[in-house]
Amino acid sequence: MTTHALSDTRVLTGRSLRHILRSPDTIVTTVVTPIALMLLFVFVLGGAIDTGAGTSYVDYMLPGILLITIASGIAYTAYRLFLDLQGGIFERFQSMPIARSSVLWAHVLTSLVANMVSVAVVVGVALLIGFRSGASPLAWLAVAGILIVFTLALTWIAVIAGLSAKTVDGASAFSYPLIFLPFISSAFVPTDSMPGPVAWFAEHQPVTSIVDTIRALLAEQPVGGEIWVALAWLVGLLVGAYALALVVYRRRTR
Repeated sequence: MTTHALSDTRVLTGRSLRHILRSPDTIVTTVVTPIALMLLFVFVLGGAIDTGAGTSYVDYMLPGILLITIASGIAYTAYRLFLDLQGGIFERFQSMPIARSSVLWAHVLTSLVANMVSVAVVVGVALLIGFRSGASPLAWLAVAGILIVFTLALTWIAVIAGLSAKTVDGASAFSYPLIFLPFISSAFVPTDSMPGPVAWFAEHQPVTSIVDTIRALLAEQPVGGEIWVALAWLVGLLVGAYALALVVYRRRTR
């Protein structure tokens, strides 16, 4: 982006972040479900699940909970984008000397900041109930990088939903399959404990490779080839969603 676009993006991102600060229930709502799930699995169901990993269950399932946290949070991006469209904000911006790309990037960066705050809250609760990791600072940076790219990829998918939706409910409903996807992966139980067709799907969908990579990094274990599979999925989703979002945006604002 040019200097002009960067300046516009900074101003519009500040606008979006102020909206969140005035309505902190957005982040609270985002973290309530993942934290409730984490408490349920750790204290109610976790004792009956044999992961064979030799670690505490909270350590095993935290990567999946972090992905669910992000999948829950990006629904608000589609919701806010839809409201801006319906409120005529986009038309006002088009009549002003503002870079067109900055409007979308403001929503995307706001989503990134809000979701990283939500992730930090969930990790804090996990520490309180027993999560421990001896991972090095470099490993933590790698985990943060994966979560950031994951957030950006899902946020651009949310942009497509927000631009395409006909109703408020439709703008956020797209996130439900994304929230459900970690349950059919290695996030909560090993995939080899699942029935054949389900295990095949779980082993070949993107969440499993992402979860396994984050889990290995936090547990100080060899990552192996899973990290390249995870990165391939993440980059592919990010590039594809970004390109499609721009096409939809141009059509919607033409």
